[in-house]
Amino acid sequence: METEVTVYGPLRSATGNKTVVLEWAGGTVADALAALVDAYPRAASHLYDGDAVRASVRVSLEGDRAGLEESVPEGAALAVVPAVQGGSRH
Repeated sequence: METEVTVYGPLRSATGNKTVVLEWAGGTVADALAALVDAYPRAASHLYDGDAVRASVRVSLEGDRAGLEESVPEGAALAVVPAVQGGSRH
């Protein structure tokens, strides 16, 4: 199935574009993230800590925040905001 994925921040350097079309078998948001990393391996460090999706990664499905176990319907659009690090506590 095809899913349009819009990426933000440092993920753009991993995908080369703000929006990509992901060809994958379908399934959940977690499955879509795994397929995104399969297609763009450099995205892994922004999305995963070991085998787990980083807690700070945010995914929207058709504009609404989506949990990792939510099903992604055919033709749906995803937006992925990777983990953000930085700042200081002063």
